[in-house]
Amino acid sequence: MEIQVLGPLGAQVEGETVVPSAAKPRQILSLLALHPGRIVPVATLMEEIWGMRPPQSAQTTLQTYILQLRRRLATAMGPAAPAGAKDVLATRHGGYVLQIPADRVDVHRYERLVTQGLAAFEAGDDETSARVYRQALALWDGPALVDVRLGPVLEIEVLRLEESRLVAVERRIDADLRLGRHCALIAELSELTARHPLHEGLQSQAMLALYRAGRRSGALDVYRRLRSRLIEEVGVEPSPQLQRLHQAMLTVAPQLDELTTPRPTSTFDLFAA
Repeated sequence: MEIQVLGPLGAQVEGETVVPSAAKPRQILSLLALHPGRIVPVATLMEEIWGMRPPQSAQTTLQTYILQLRRRLATAMGPAAPAGAKDVLATRHGGYVLQIPADRVDVHRYERLVTQGLAAFEAGDDETSARVYRQALALWDGPALVDVRLGPVLEIEVLRLEESRLVAVERRIDADLRLGRHCALIAELSELTARHPLHEGLQSQAMLALYRAGRRSGALDVYRRLRSRLIEEVGVEPSPQLQRLHQAMLTVAPQLDELTTPRPTSTFDLFAA
Protein backbone atom coordinates (compact mmCIF):
# COMPACT_ATOMS: atom_id res chain seq x y z
CA MET A 1 0.00 0.00 0.00
CA GLU A 2 1.28 3.44 -0.96
CA ILE A 3 -0.32 6.65 0.32
CA GLN A 4 0.16 10.28 -0.68
CA VAL A 5 -0.98 13.22 1.44
CA LEU A 6 1.46 15.90 0.19
CA GLY A 7 -0.96 17.11 -2.45
CA PRO A 8 -4.20 15.35 -3.45
CA LEU A 9 -5.00 12.32 -1.32
CA GLY A 10 -3.85 9.12 -2.98
CA ALA A 11 -3.81 5.50 -1.83
CA GLN A 12 -3.03 2.50 -4.00
CA VAL A 13 -2.93 -1.24 -3.38
CA GLU A 14 -1.34 -3.26 -6.18
CA GLY A 15 -1.75 -0.21 -8.42
CA GLU A 16 -5.48 0.11 -7.74
CA THR A 17 -6.79 3.19 -5.96
CA VAL A 18 -8.60 2.67 -2.68
CA VAL A 19 -9.44 6.32 -2.03
CA PRO A 20 -13.18 6.67 -1.32
CA SER A 21 -15.22 9.35 -3.04
CA ALA A 22 -17.29 10.29 0.03
CA ALA A 23 -15.91 13.14 2.13
CA LYS A 24 -15.96 11.62 5.63
CA PRO A 25 -14.25 8.32 4.76
CA ARG A 26 -11.57 10.40 2.99
CA GLN A 27 -11.02 12.30 6.22
CA ILE A 28 -10.68 9.05 8.15
CA LEU A 29 -8.20 7.59 5.67
CA SER A 30 -6.17 10.82 5.73
CA LEU A 31 -5.96 10.90 9.50
CA LEU A 32 -5.00 7.23 9.75
CA ALA A 33 -2.37 7.69 7.01
CA LEU A 34 -0.72 10.52 8.92
CA HIS A 35 -0.12 8.11 11.83
CA PRO A 36 0.69 4.69 10.32
CA GLY A 37 1.28 1.98 12.86
CA ARG A 38 -0.24 4.10 15.63
CA ILE A 39 -3.69 3.89 17.14
CA VAL A 40 -5.90 6.83 16.26
CA PRO A 41 -8.51 7.07 19.04
CA VAL A 42 -12.18 6.91 18.17
CA ALA A 43 -12.64 10.25 19.94
CA THR A 44 -10.09 11.87 17.60
CA LEU A 45 -11.75 10.46 14.49
CA MET A 46 -15.15 11.63 15.71
CA GLU A 47 -13.83 15.11 16.46
CA GLU A 48 -12.38 15.32 12.96
CA ILE A 49 -15.67 14.35 11.33
CA TRP A 50 -18.23 16.06 13.56
CA GLY A 51 -16.29 18.52 15.70
CA MET A 52 -17.22 18.79 19.38
CA ARG A 53 -20.88 17.93 18.78
CA PRO A 54 -21.08 14.41 17.34
CA PRO A 55 -24.57 12.99 16.74
CA GLN A 56 -25.89 10.16 18.88
CA SER A 57 -25.31 7.77 16.01
CA ALA A 58 -21.64 8.81 15.65
CA GLN A 59 -20.13 5.54 16.92
CA THR A 60 -22.23 3.42 14.58
CA THR A 61 -21.68 5.73 11.63
CA LEU A 62 -17.91 5.72 12.19
CA GLN A 63 -17.94 1.91 12.15
CA THR A 64 -19.80 2.08 8.84
CA TYR A 65 -17.12 4.31 7.37
CA ILE A 66 -14.38 1.93 8.56
CA LEU A 67 -16.26 -0.96 6.97
CA GLN A 68 -16.45 0.95 3.67
CA LEU A 69 -12.69 1.51 3.72
CA ARG A 70 -12.05 -2.17 4.47
CA ARG A 71 -14.25 -3.22 1.57
CA ARG A 72 -12.21 -1.08 -0.81
CA LEU A 73 -9.01 -2.53 0.61
CA ALA A 74 -10.32 -6.08 0.30
CA THR A 75 -11.34 -5.56 -3.32
CA ALA A 76 -7.92 -4.19 -4.24
CA MET A 77 -5.99 -6.80 -2.26
CA GLY A 78 -7.89 -9.76 -3.67
CA PRO A 79 -8.57 -13.10 -2.00
CA ALA A 80 -4.97 -14.29 -2.36
CA ALA A 81 -3.48 -11.47 -0.22
CA PRO A 82 -1.61 -12.88 2.82
CA ALA A 83 -3.07 -10.19 5.07
CA GLY A 84 -6.73 -9.34 5.04
CA ALA A 85 -8.30 -5.90 5.06
CA LYS A 86 -8.96 -6.23 8.80
CA ASP A 87 -5.24 -6.78 9.35
CA VAL A 88 -4.31 -3.66 7.37
CA LEU A 89 -7.01 -1.44 8.86
CA ALA A 90 -7.16 -2.97 12.30
CA THR A 91 -9.43 -2.38 15.28
CA ARG A 92 -7.64 -1.78 18.55
CA HIS A 93 -8.88 -0.96 22.02
CA GLY A 94 -10.22 2.57 21.80
CA GLY A 95 -9.41 3.20 18.15
CA TYR A 96 -8.14 2.08 14.76
CA VAL A 97 -4.69 1.67 13.25
CA LEU A 98 -3.41 1.52 9.68
CA GLN A 99 -0.88 -1.31 9.80
CA ILE A 100 1.61 -0.27 7.12
CA PRO A 101 5.27 0.80 7.33
CA ALA A 102 5.72 4.55 7.79
CA ASP A 103 7.80 4.90 4.62
CA ARG A 104 4.78 3.83 2.55
CA VAL A 105 3.32 7.29 3.27
CA ASP A 106 4.99 10.19 1.45
CA VAL A 107 4.87 12.55 4.44
CA HIS A 108 7.06 10.25 6.51
CA ARG A 109 9.64 9.95 3.73
CA TYR A 110 9.54 13.74 3.50
CA GLU A 111 10.11 14.23 7.23
CA ARG A 112 13.00 11.74 7.25
CA LEU A 113 14.70 13.63 4.39
CA VAL A 114 14.12 16.99 6.11
CA THR A 115 15.86 15.66 9.22
CA GLN A 116 18.80 14.51 7.08
CA GLY A 117 18.95 17.85 5.26
CA LEU A 118 19.03 19.80 8.50
CA ALA A 119 21.77 17.57 9.94
CA ALA A 120 23.91 18.10 6.83
CA PHE A 121 23.34 21.86 6.98
CA GLU A 122 24.33 22.07 10.63
CA ALA A 123 27.44 20.01 9.83
CA GLY A 124 28.42 22.52 7.13
CA ASP A 125 27.78 20.08 4.25
CA ASP A 126 25.80 22.50 2.11
CA GLU A 127 25.95 20.42 -1.07
CA THR A 128 24.35 17.42 0.62
CA SER A 129 21.90 19.61 2.50
CA ALA A 130 20.63 21.34 -0.64
CA ARG A 131 20.35 18.04 -2.51
CA VAL A 132 18.46 16.25 0.26
CA TYR A 133 16.12 19.16 0.85
CA ARG A 134 15.33 19.15 -2.88
CA GLN A 135 14.49 15.45 -2.68
CA ALA A 136 12.18 16.14 0.26
CA LEU A 137 10.40 19.03 -1.43
CA ALA A 138 10.01 17.07 -4.68
CA LEU A 139 7.60 14.76 -2.84
CA TRP A 140 5.07 17.60 -2.67
CA ASP A 141 2.41 17.80 -5.41
CA GLY A 142 0.49 20.83 -4.21
CA PRO A 143 -0.92 21.82 -0.81
CA ALA A 144 -1.25 18.94 1.62
CA LEU A 145 -4.59 17.07 1.34
CA VAL A 146 -5.77 19.70 -1.11
CA ASP A 147 -8.82 17.67 -2.14
CA VAL A 148 -9.90 16.58 1.35
CA ARG A 149 -12.41 18.45 3.48
CA LEU A 150 -10.54 19.41 6.63
CA GLY A 151 -12.05 19.05 10.07
CA PRO A 152 -10.45 20.53 13.19
CA VAL A 153 -7.87 17.74 13.59
CA LEU A 154 -6.72 17.57 9.97
CA GLU A 155 -6.65 21.36 9.75
CA ILE A 156 -3.97 21.47 12.46
CA GLU A 157 -2.00 18.69 10.76
CA VAL A 158 -2.09 20.49 7.42
CA LEU A 159 -1.00 23.79 8.97
CA ARG A 160 1.95 21.97 10.56
CA LEU A 161 2.93 20.38 7.26
CA GLU A 162 2.67 23.62 5.28
CA GLU A 163 4.83 25.41 7.85
CA SER A 164 7.36 22.57 7.69
CA ARG A 165 7.41 22.88 3.89
CA LEU A 166 8.13 26.61 4.06
CA VAL A 167 10.93 26.08 6.58
CA ALA A 168 12.43 23.38 4.35
CA VAL A 169 12.37 25.74 1.37
CA GLU A 170 14.05 28.44 3.46
CA ARG A 171 16.79 26.10 4.70
CA ARG A 172 17.40 24.78 1.17
CA ILE A 173 17.83 28.34 -0.08
CA ASP A 174 20.23 29.04 2.80
CA ALA A 175 22.37 26.11 1.62
CA ASP A 176 22.21 27.28 -2.00
CA LEU A 177 23.27 30.80 -1.00
CA ARG A 178 26.25 29.38 0.88
CA LEU A 179 27.14 27.51 -2.32
CA GLY A 180 27.17 30.74 -4.35
CA ARG A 181 23.99 30.08 -6.32
CA HIS A 182 22.55 33.55 -5.70
CA CYS A 183 21.81 34.38 -9.35
CA ALA A 184 19.85 31.17 -9.87
CA LEU A 185 17.74 31.92 -6.80
CA ILE A 186 16.50 35.40 -7.70
CA ALA A 187 13.44 34.33 -9.73
CA GLU A 188 12.36 31.79 -7.11
CA LEU A 189 12.80 34.30 -4.30
CA SER A 190 10.84 36.94 -6.20
CA GLU A 191 7.87 34.57 -6.27
CA LEU A 192 8.28 33.49 -2.65
CA THR A 193 8.53 37.03 -1.29
CA ALA A 194 5.44 38.03 -3.27
CA ARG A 195 3.52 35.13 -1.70
CA HIS A 196 4.92 35.82 1.79
CA PRO A 197 5.42 39.60 1.91
CA LEU A 198 5.95 39.73 5.70
CA HIS A 199 8.25 36.70 6.00
CA GLU A 200 11.53 38.24 7.12
CA GLY A 201 13.56 35.09 6.50
CA LEU A 202 12.63 34.94 2.82
CA GLN A 203 12.99 38.70 2.46
CA SER A 204 16.51 38.56 3.89
CA GLN A 205 17.41 35.82 1.41
CA ALA A 206 16.07 37.88 -1.48
CA MET A 207 18.11 40.86 -0.29
CA LEU A 208 21.32 38.83 -0.09
CA ALA A 209 20.81 37.10 -3.45
CA LEU A 210 20.23 40.43 -5.19
CA TYR A 211 23.17 42.05 -3.41
CA ARG A 212 25.59 39.28 -4.37
CA ALA A 213 24.30 39.40 -7.95
CA GLY A 214 25.39 43.05 -8.16
CA ARG A 215 21.89 44.46 -7.69
CA ARG A 216 22.32 46.40 -4.48
CA SER A 217 19.54 48.88 -5.30
CA GLY A 218 17.14 45.96 -5.78
CA ALA A 219 18.19 44.51 -2.44
CA LEU A 220 17.58 47.84 -0.71
CA ASP A 221 14.18 48.11 -2.42
CA VAL A 222 13.19 44.75 -0.91
CA TYR A 223 13.96 46.12 2.54
CA ARG A 224 12.06 49.37 1.93
CA ARG A 225 8.95 47.51 0.76
CA LEU A 226 9.08 45.14 3.72
CA ARG A 227 9.53 47.97 6.21
CA SER A 228 6.58 49.89 4.74
CA ARG A 229 4.34 46.82 4.95
CA LEU A 230 5.36 46.00 8.51
CA ILE A 231 4.68 49.55 9.68
CA GLU A 232 1.37 49.86 7.83
CA GLU A 233 -0.04 46.38 8.51
CA VAL A 234 1.51 45.34 11.83
CA GLY A 235 2.78 48.59 13.33
CA VAL A 236 6.34 47.37 13.92
CA GLU A 237 9.81 47.96 12.49
CA PRO A 238 11.82 45.13 10.88
CA SER A 239 13.69 42.87 13.28
CA PRO A 240 17.15 43.91 14.53
CA GLN A 241 18.73 41.18 12.36
CA LEU A 242 17.16 42.61 9.23
CA GLN A 243 18.02 46.16 10.18
CA ARG A 244 21.67 45.16 10.61
CA LEU A 245 21.63 43.36 7.25
CA HIS A 246 20.24 46.52 5.66
CA GLN A 247 22.91 48.66 7.30
CA ALA A 248 25.63 46.28 6.13
CA MET A 249 24.39 46.69 2.56
CA LEU A 250 24.38 50.46 2.87
CA THR A 251 28.02 50.38 4.01
CA VAL A 252 29.05 47.60 1.59
CA ALA A 253 30.26 45.39 4.43
CA PRO A 254 32.79 42.84 3.13
CA GLN A 255 31.27 39.94 5.09
CA LEU A 256 28.21 40.07 2.82
CA ASP A 257 30.27 38.55 0.02
CA GLU A 258 31.61 35.72 2.16
CA LEU A 259 29.85 32.49 1.23
CA THR A 260 30.75 30.72 4.47
CA THR A 261 30.68 31.81 8.08
CA PRO A 262 32.51 30.38 11.14
CA ARG A 263 29.42 28.27 11.82
CA PRO A 264 26.56 27.30 9.52
CA THR A 265 23.72 29.75 10.02
CA SER A 266 20.60 30.95 8.30
CA THR A 267 20.68 34.05 6.13
CA PHE A 268 18.32 35.75 8.54
CA ASP A 269 20.76 35.23 11.41
CA LEU A 270 23.89 36.42 9.59
CA PHE A 271 23.76 39.61 11.62
CA ALA A 272 22.17 38.26 14.77
CA ALA A 273 23.49 39.89 17.94
